[in-house]
Amino acid sequence: MKVPLKWLREYVDISLSTSELARRLTMAGTEVDAILTTGRDWEKISVAEVVDVSPHPTADRLRLTTVDLGGEQMTVVCGAPNVAAGQKVAFARVGAELIDGHSGEPAILKAAKIRGVESAGMVCSEKELGLSDSHESILVLPEDAPVGTPLGEYLGDTIFDLDITPNRPDCMSVLGIAREVAALSGGSVREPPGDYEEQGRPIKGRLSVEIVDRDLCPRYCAALIEGVQIGPSPPWMQECLLAAGVRPISNVVDITNYVMLEVGQPLHAFDFSLISDRKIVVRRARPGEVLMTLDGTERPLNNDALVIADAKEAVAVAGLMGGAASEVTEKTTAILLEAANFNPANIRRTSTTLKLRTDASARFEKGLSPELAMVGIRRAVRLMVELAGGRAAEGIIDVYPGKKRITRITVTQERLRRILGLQLPTLQVRQTLTSLGFGCRWVPPDRYVVRVPYWRTDVSIPDDVAEELARIIGYDELPITTLRGAIPPAQPQPSRELRERVKDILAAAGMQEVIAYSLTNLESLTKVLPPEELRERPPLRVANPMSQQQEYLRTTLRASLLGTLSSNLRHRQGRIALFEVARAYLPRPDELPQEMESLAGVVTGDRPDRWGQPTGEPVALYDAKAYLEFLFDRLGLTVTYHDGEEFTLVPGRTAEVRLDDQRVGLVGQVHPRVAAAFDIEQDVYLFEVNLEAVVPQVGKPRLYQPLSRFPAVEEDIAIVVDEGVTAAQVQAIIEAFPLVQRAVLFDVYTEAPVPKGKKSLAYSVAYQSLEHTLSEAEVNRERRRILDRLKGQVGAVLRS
Repeated sequence: MKVPLKWLREYVDISLSTSELARRLTMAGTEVDAILTTGRDWEKISVAEVVDVSPHPTADRLRLTTVDLGGEQMTVVCGAPNVAAGQKVAFARVGAELIDGHSGEPAILKAAKIRGVESAGMVCSEKELGLSDSHESILVLPEDAPVGTPLGEYLGDTIFDLDITPNRPDCMSVLGIAREVAALSGGSVREPPGDYEEQGRPIKGRLSVEIVDRDLCPRYCAALIEGVQIGPSPPWMQECLLAAGVRPISNVVDITNYVMLEVGQPLHAFDFSLISDRKIVVRRARPGEVLMTLDGTERPLNNDALVIADAKEAVAVAGLMGGAASEVTEKTTAILLEAANFNPANIRRTSTTLKLRTDASARFEKGLSPELAMVGIRRAVRLMVELAGGRAAEGIIDVYPGKKRITRITVTQERLRRILGLQLPTLQVRQTLTSLGFGCRWVPPDRYVVRVPYWRTDVSIPDDVAEELARIIGYDELPITTLRGAIPPAQPQPSRELRERVKDILAAAGMQEVIAYSLTNLESLTKVLPPEELRERPPLRVANPMSQQQEYLRTTLRASLLGTLSSNLRHRQGRIALFEVARAYLPRPDELPQEMESLAGVVTGDRPDRWGQPTGEPVALYDAKAYLEFLFDRLGLTVTYHDGEEFTLVPGRTAEVRLDDQRVGLVGQVHPRVAAAFDIEQDVYLFEVNLEAVVPQVGKPRLYQPLSRFPAVEEDIAIVVDEGVTAAQVQAIIEAFPLVQRAVLFDVYTEAPVPKGKKSLAYSVAYQSLEHTLSEAEVNRERRRILDRLKGQVGAVLRS
């Protein structure tokens, strides 16, 4: 919002410099974005008085105008029809830079001979001075304009361009800023007068007002001014409006804009003769209702839009713009003036729907006080009586269904001390709040009762009062102190801590983390889940999805991960190893979904060599398993793998991951049918872990296992077993012997000469004792015992 300091000085005396005032306003929460100046470029242009106007000797439409510049007189040729003796005007000497009235471009004024008469200067119009587009007549200055004064000094102004926060609609007015300035500088505010003489007949009985939708219109005020003469507004008002960035139109329209900028209350003027049956109805728009607004646009209205209507049709969109059917024109003689209060959220929605944003809507949507309506309408009626020659009807119609009590807040000294960090004297608290317009009463022994002024709709709780004190006293004046008290103990979050550890471990293993949306679509879930599961436990659907691709909460991470993998395969070669740690949302009947912390990973592509280059050898199931082994080893957990089945994975190439005989995950090859559904044409291996099931096992104390000081004896054992015997079973039997330090499977062979239905398993076995170096006899004895147990439990035979 632009606030001219000349206008501001009408309501408050400014004792501070421009820069200091801008600093204090900014520190108090009303940020000064920019400081603008006008009139600085009007060199060689000064205030002059027209002393004589005589006809041009050879041109009927031109006249010779003699002006007094304060001790010096000059005669120039002027074609303006409104020039007259006695006027104060803006006079430009030769060399002044002006705006060309025809091209609109800057031009340097030169001496010229016009129809045989020398003219070394110009009486300027508003357009030539850059004030407006008016070029038909000259700018006439007020009678008190000092002759000879540079125009920049007389008309120039300093303007604050303010950034108003959404909670301070009171600061969207010059009077609101004046209140801030008065509080910050120790001054007092001069309220604009709102009294006037009521010379017309009573408005009661001549107009009726009905508020149908009271939830959208807490208050509606209407006044009637008759005998109005439409014309230009006075120069002082036009100057104020132009400085604030508003184009002058006519006296009636300018008054409504002036009052809106002055006190913050938007107004609208109707031609009273065009209001059907002399009735105003505030209601929601009817189905299919269309209104032609003042900008000449036909606007279809939805049922949520609030309109101002007469007995027949809508005549304005409430809080946004009036209708063309009731527009004030040059023929208007009776003005129906509206000042109302509307629901902020409704104004905002209607403004967005219609793509129509105005100065009025910008104020209403921030939540104006209903009390402001009467202040604004009385001020506007007074100005219309003074400046438009009108007669004010007796009384004002005031329909006020949303009247509320004055807000009073009880604030204790202790609360102020805790918020501000210091104990303020009672006198300082009362003076500061009073300077802002608050009422403040001290109630011994320890509290204040604060009455909030009607224009401060943002103050409702004790902490708001503390903020007002801090703003005006100055945040930089509050004492600085170090933090005191004990730092609160950290709250353990096992699930979150495990999630972060898993991410770090897998990233260290060479995998890349991806983050996908929690929302997905039913088509993607159908690719990775069996149909019966989707029928029995359908995923939770979002009530208002942003798109069809993000309509359901995902119950598994598989679809998102495979979709991301498919996208990466189009841009990368070599091995791709991706993982995601996120929540899956498992539906529950009549309850919110269970949010299960999950891990999923996929591996595909070619194995890299020691330098990271593709070898041409594709990754296998054991590569995916290796990542799981690395993860659980770092977490200090021992898991086992067992045959399993899963809809998404290839039968026979799928394993369950068990921890303490509880299934916590799975690993296997993605079924080619599933991979093809994601446009993947190569082998992909996937693993999943339910981190919720792992959390209780993480962090348990580990048993100390001493390291042997004696060397280990390593040898290979190859045995033949039935194909149904797992390598894990054999490994568990071998490692159960006390002298076996570890057993590692390094080969599985099923070709000849191994009999059909059999397989060869080769293990590297390390023997080691904590007490002495093992002899050959001890190793041979332990090996025989191992082979005997393997034969007895799984039917193993030593491979020859």
